[in-house]
Amino acid sequence: MKKGIVFNIQRYAVHDGPGIRVTVFLKGCPLRCWWCHNPESRRKEPETIRHKVVLEGSPKLSEEEVIGKTMTVQEVMREIEKEVVFFDESGGGVTFSGGEPLMQPEFLKAVLECCNEQEIHTAIDTTGYAPSDIFQSVIDYVDLFLYDLKLIDEDLHRKYTGVSNKLILENLGTLSERRKKIAIRFPVIPHITDTEKNIIDILKFVTNLNGIQQIHLLPYHRIAEGKYQQFHLENKMAGVMPPSAEKLEALKQQFEQSGLKAQIGG
Repeated sequence: MKKGIVFNIQRYAVHDGPGIRVTVFLKGCPLRCWWCHNPESRRKEPETIRHKVVLEGSPKLSEEEVIGKTMTVQEVMREIEKEVVFFDESGGGVTFSGGEPLMQPEFLKAVLECCNEQEIHTAIDTTGYAPSDIFQSVIDYVDLFLYDLKLIDEDLHRKYTGVSNKLILENLGTLSERRKKIAIRFPVIPHITDTEKNIIDILKFVTNLNGIQQIHLLPYHRIAEGKYQQFHLENKMAGVMPPSAEKLEALKQQFEQSGLKAQIGG
């Protein structure tokens, strides 16, 4: 019986693929993006953190919270199956996110197979950073790939994510060759990914691919700042403000002028 480490299951999700969905968040990520909004997903193992409890205006005892839970394929499927009626009515399904869901490939594939057997629409929100054999092992079980594409320049990609982008670009090319459905997720990070050169490079790369359904422009936000404090992690984006609405609209128009269907947000 295959087991995996899940750190959240979100119901009624509407930004992780078509229709109303269940999003299953798996622990573990090989990237260390400066702007990561789920730093609790980085380590594959469950983690315990403490929250300070404020009573009558002063901090008192702290509460413990365990991030990550071991679940079987059957347990995850039971959670998914509760929402099937909403999938049928809205054209929704289940999305596997993280972290990087391909960090737990055997577990992921097993759940995907179960979803396929029940004709539940499947999507993966992925960085694309996984060995080719692992990536190809799940391709046939995924209806839609929500594919992160951050930086084309390899040196900059290493600087801001900690890893090379060669595997990422190669795997995206494989999806294109297989004519799989792809939604590119482009994080709009001020002064990092939104530079004129990177936008031009992204457009040049993406417009040569098959199967691109949409480009999702995901604006940087500061919601995760408290998480960095809880996990005692350096916040390399401290003080950086989100992109303006005008900036996002200009980027949207730039992508659309290249013949791509773009939207702001997931």
